[in-house]
Amino acid sequence: MMATLASLGATAPWWAWPLALFIACFFLGIVAVPAGVGGGVLFVPIIAGFFPFHLDFVRGAGLLVALAGALSAGPRLLEGGLANLRLALPFALVSSISSIGGALLGLSLPTAIVQTALGVLILGILLLMARAKNSEIPRVDAPDVLSQTLQLHGVFRDGSSGREIEWRAHRTPLGLFLFVFIGIIAGMFGLGAGWANVPALNLVMGIPLKVAAGTSSFIISPAAALVYLNEGALLPMIAAPSVIGMMLGARVGGYVLNIVRASVIRRLVMALMLFAGIRALAKGLGVWN
Repeated sequence: MMATLASLGATAPWWAWPLALFIACFFLGIVAVPAGVGGGVLFVPIIAGFFPFHLDFVRGAGLLVALAGALSAGPRLLEGGLANLRLALPFALVSSISSIGGALLGLSLPTAIVQTALGVLILGILLLMARAKNSEIPRVDAPDVLSQTLQLHGVFRDGSSGREIEWRAHRTPLGLFLFVFIGIIAGMFGLGAGWANVPALNLVMGIPLKVAAGTSSFIISPAAALVYLNEGALLPMIAAPSVIGMMLGARVGGYVLNIVRASVIRRLVMALMLFAGIRALAKGLGVWN
């Protein structure tokens, strides 16, 4: 395996790429948690575009990276009320089941097609993030029956203003329906799903932006990783440094989320996604290899 990675890296020694993965994922973890996009949505297009690894290996590692970021930042987010497990669990279940089908679909398609589709998807996500009018504290007049049954409500302390803010959810059935499709796309591209989780929770269900960003880290699809593992698309040399770097960076990101406006971090993420999306699209089309 080391010889293979060394040959891919031309003159670079085998250990240079794992070290570069660790450093890159550490910084990705810092910005991913406050932005609520999860690690995978940044990891896959950036690593696939600028590191000499096959896309299937990157997608497999991307799902583990998303899981690692959630587990690392979790305690800090739960402590401050910036994440809610009761809110995350039903949507995580729905998206995990549908992500298995997405992973099987992604592995059955030619790499060039998946790479091109990834570039289009990333740029589409960027457009969605740019056009969406994110409300930091949406107004929810009345919760629906399902949200009341599942007790989808809570209180969080906003570190930037020092206020304690109550929240509750509405339009829960629509949210569950959307998460079926979010899971399929997440499994297909190994992205994680924070890019879609946050708009769905915030804009559709009326969850405050910071709570949506924090809870998004827990709405992950680890089931799809089993498909990549079964197909031999998980390499420890890629996954291990990426996961460690993301976990350390996500711990820092958990503190950043509490004190910095999420909108500031999101602008940085959008800039990274613009560059990575163009790179993925050009690579898939054979324009920029």
